[in-house]
Amino acid sequence: MSSTSQKHRNFVAEPMGDKAVTDLAGIGGVLGDRLEKKGFDKASVVLGQFLVLKKNKELFVDWLKDTAGANAKQAGDCHQCLSDWCDEFL
Repeated sequence: MSSTSQKHRNFVAEPMGDKAVTDLAGIGGVLGDRLEKKGFDKASVVLGQFLVLKKNKELFVDWLKDTAGANAKQAGDCHQCLSDWCDEFL
């Protein structure tokens, strides 16, 4: 896990609670605004979509690209963040 960002480590270090969508690794202000406008206003809502897609990286990355215009790195970082969070808390 040494190659992950500080944002990733911070997210995975504690329960979901009421975290903002921008607390997810790979999701900055622009992508966060796009997600919020489509109803994905909290990290927990994005987690729900991640679980609906059965934690499948390809499906989730495609969904994030289509929904928020994320690039492959941003979507991959977000997937890894949620995957690691699930490993820790689910």
